[in-house]
Amino acid sequence: MPRYAFQVEYDGAPFAGWQRQKDQPSVQGALEAALAALEPDVPSIAAAGRTDAGVHATGQVAQADLRKTWEPFRLSEALNWHLKPAPVAIVACARVPEDWHARFSAIERRYTYRLICRRAPLVHDAGQAWHVRRASLDTGAMRAAAAHLLGRHDFTTFRAALCQAKSPVKTLDEVTVEEIPRAHGTEFRFHLRARSFLHNQVRSIVGTLERVGAGAWSPEDVRTALAAADRAACGPVAPPEGLYLTGVGYPDDPFA
Repeated sequence: MPRYAFQVEYDGAPFAGWQRQKDQPSVQGALEAALAALEPDVPSIAAAGRTDAGVHATGQVAQADLRKTWEPFRLSEALNWHLKPAPVAIVACARVPEDWHARFSAIERRYTYRLICRRAPLVHDAGQAWHVRRASLDTGAMRAAAAHLLGRHDFTTFRAALCQAKSPVKTLDEVTVEEIPRAHGTEFRFHLRARSFLHNQVRSIVGTLERVGAGAWSPEDVRTALAAADRAACGPVAPPEGLYLTGVGYPDDPFA
């Protein structure tokens, strides 16, 4: 059976997450329903990562095995037709080898978290970013705190209690804080990159860095929290609506 890779973009707001749910809408369920409209009995699809309820993606990657050989462009066009009106789109499609796997072949994942500081409610960005009702945050302090998290560490402090990963030890290759002035308020974008992440790791890190930016924590407090290897030492977990899976890296980019 030919295997296809899909680069998927979605608004996570109406979904209970990526993974198929019995009684709730999911991104996987929407995509599998679209595939079933093209071919019956399509096997369950796999993704590079399972995003939680409310989390968005601009660069999720999924795979499917089909009976028919499709021209990738025609396949993506057909799927986008059947995905309507769900806020899900196939932005790229490619034929891949049968031993290629969306999850296990990946060598890095990239996430971006959006946080907007302003007193007024969000209108156009409602549900697309974390709204923090402050004038701004201390960017320098957050960058200094983020530097303590780079590299290989035991991230138990920044791991959800129900995380199923075998080990809390991960290597964080990038944690950068971008400040973007807006006409009203300031947007902060936190960019994180690693081979893989623990459950809630990104949101836990961003929630803690926000406390540093607000002056409630010092950058040194983040190093202390990391060294504690204790979930109780973590700051608040940032809400899901600001999180985006922006990309997945492979040794050979199937969409190049």
